[in-house]
Amino acid sequence: MYIKWKELLFSIAVSVGIGALASQLTKESISVYNSFTKPLLSPPVWLFSIVWTILYILMGVSAYMIYSAEASQKEKGDALRVYGIQLFLNFIWSLIFFNLHAYLIAFMILLLLWFAVYIMIERFSAIYICAGKLQIPYLLWIMFSGYLNLGIIFLNGSAI
Repeated sequence: MYIKWKELLFSIAVSVGIGALASQLTKESISVYNSFTKPLLSPPVWLFSIVWTILYILMGVSAYMIYSAEASQKEKGDALRVYGIQLFLNFIWSLIFFNLHAYLIAFMILLLLWFAVYIMIERFSAIYICAGKLQIPYLLWIMFSGYLNLGIIFLNGSAI
């Protein structure tokens, strides 16, 4: 596969940019998160930005692979539409969890996000198997995020 660097970098910039925007819009609320009792296995806060950056880069690379793949425009369009939906759900989860402090609604959005990423993996894999496999860490991280989200709800019930 010939790499079109401009398109690849643009694809990565879109996904990383959406993550950076969400981070920027929620940075004032991190102190609230830090004040909660967190579930066992909660990573240190600094690790989240590293993991999310890696995941957003992988999203961008996968989207580029699909965009550049030799498949029908319909297949690619359907796969990239699901990609866009999951990016949107990812973005609003941050706002709902950190800014609105609506933790149960945020958890429900995580369930939708998990489903959207699962569908995205299926659609990406049907076009280019590597593009789908690159999203498996993301799916696993969303599952872990669900555990953390539920832990915040159960451990801080009176604060929510």
